[in-house]
Formats: sequence, C-alpha cells, structure tokens
Amino acid sequence: MAGVTLDGVIKRYGEVQVIHGVDLTIEEGEFCVFVGPSGCGKSTLLRMIAGLEETSDGTIRIGTRDVTRMDPSERGVAMVFQTYALYPHMTVAENMGFGLKMTGHPRAEIDRKVAEAARILKLDQLLQRKPKALSGGQRQRVAIGRAIVRGPEVFLFDEPLSNLDAELRVEMRVEIARLHREIGATMVYVTHDQVEAMTLADKIVVLRAGRVEQVGRPLDLYRDPDNRFVAGFIGSPAMNFCAAEVTGKGLCNVPGLAGTLTTSVALPAPGARVVVGLRPQALQLVPGDSHRIEIVEALGGVTYAHLSAPSGEKLVVETGGTADLKTGSATGLSFNPADALVFEAGEKGHRLR
Repeated sequence: MAGVTLDGVIKRYGEVQVIHGVDLTIEEGEFCVFVGPSGCGKSTLLRMIAGLEETSDGTIRIGTRDVTRMDPSERGVAMVFQTYALYPHMTVAENMGFGLKMTGHPRAEIDRKVAEAARILKLDQLLQRKPKALSGGQRQRVAIGRAIVRGPEVFLFDEPLSNLDAELRVEMRVEIARLHREIGATMVYVTHDQVEAMTLADKIVVLRAGRVEQVGRPLDLYRDPDNRFVAGFIGSPAMNFCAAEVTGKGLCNVPGLAGTLTTSVALPAPGARVVVGLRPQALQLVPGDSHRIEIVEALGGVTYAHLSAPSGEKLVVETGGTADLKTGSATGLSFNPADALVFEAGEKGHRLR
C-alpha cells in the first residue's frame, strides 16, 4: 500500500495540451475520486498514473518511487475498467488467477489468493461458473477480484459502474466502499457521477478542462465550494443560480428570488453584477404568487418542484414527500440569507466571501 503524488503533471497530444500542471497528493490508504464532466481529463489523468498514457511533463510518484517513465507492469497498480474484459472460456477462478499464472506464481499461492479475494467479494459459490452465467454486478466483482489477487499498492477504477443498471450501481457502490474498509488500500476512482463521488470518497478532486478546480472532503466541497462550477457540480439536484445586482453594502437585488438579499459577504461596488446560489434544500415554498410551479416530481420520500421565476430563471425546490403541489399553480419563496452563496458574474465565477 502506498500513496500517490502528482507534481506539475502535464499531458499533450501534439500541440494540444489536455492536462495543465496538476499538483495532487493522495495519502496512503485514501479513497480519492476524480470527478467532472465528460472531457475534463479525469480518465486521462488516471491512465497517466497507470502508465497507459505517457506523461509529457512533471513527476508521478507511487510511495517513494518515481514511476513517471516506468512501464505499467512495474508501477504496482491494478486497474479496473468500465468493461469487464473477462475471458469467456475461463471460470471465475481462472479469470481471477490468470495474471498470477502468467507471471509464474505457484498454483498453491494462486489458489490461496483467489480464495481470499472470493471471500472478500462474496464470490465463493461462483468460482466454477463462466462469465455468461453471471449478472453484470457479479462480472464486475470478478474484475475487481482479478485486481485484488495481484496485491497492488494502488487500485485504479475507471468508471467501473457505468455499464450497470441503477439498482446494481447502488449495490456495487456499497460493495466497493466495503472493500475499501476491509483491505484499506489506496484507491483512485474516476466517475462523472457526483453521487458516486460523494458516497465513496475520502477526498474528491473536481476537474474541468484538464485543471483541478478544488480538492477536499465531500461535505467540505458541498458546503464550501470555491467557485460556481464546483457549487453547481457537487450536489443533487444542482444548486440554483440567480443573476443579481449589488445595490448597497451587503445588499443585492435578486429578480429570480423576487426580492433583496442581505448578506455579510464582501460585495463589489453598487451596480456590479453577481450571481446568487441557493441549494434546492435551502428554499421553502410559502403563500404568494411570485413564482409558478411548472413541473412536480413526487418521488415518495421527497418532492421536487420546478419553478419559473418572474425573471424567467428556472429554480428547483426540495420539499417533503407529502407536499400537495399542483402544476401551474402560483407560489412564493422563502429562504435563510445565511444559506445563500455569492459568486462573481464572470466566466470563472469565483466565490465571494
């Protein structure tokens, strides 16, 4: 088991640079998740750690070893891909032990390691089955077991649950979290699903366009985002954003909320444009007619009301599952000013504090 350190890591394809000087420390035994939209560079960064992509500049260390120019087989990592890549003619046991067999390990050692991995992943009763007789979740567990038997210093997961249906995704999230607790290994996990990131990670790395936007614990990113991108990406449903104008010290006119925000945030001069963010959980429906309910999503334990503001902006409000809301009806909005976050109006959208 070892940590991972990235120091000024850059990736170029010809003249195009896709990873821009990433500095990151992943502690030994930590579960670190790379998250971001498609094309942000998260899989490329993972493949660079694995050695499947050449590092154009910078240094990658696993433990104390500089592995930047090492072959993948020398790095002490095991990778689990989105596709299971199981041999259809081999049994579960043969698939899991194949890598050790190819490197000349004794049969007794292979059997012992396969049995231990099967116990951890609850595959004991499936060792003699072939992949076609397994469910999608079972096949993914076999792929993870194949990584476990190698005894790597670092596990790398590249969107391993993307091919599973919703129920199996939840089941496998629990399995992977349990696996991390049991074996205590360093794990680096790539996903575009922020729910997976929030539920699995000790540390989340939010990426955009090949750059690290923010690094932190899941709830720290949720409660204290550095910019509008992180605030909008972390949390489900996404944060509501409303254009606003500074009208005085600590005062903003927010047409989307049909009112004025009083805040202790250090605002720019009156007349400046800013953006106010409020999570759906921070808004409450109250008697009034400032907003119109366009869509109601009643999910049982929780209900989401999609509103149209006087300014034309769209908002989502989370309410209790017993709320009796009618599409097309009018409502008012209320919120605690302390729950509002304020951001610069520019492209970068830095948080004002």
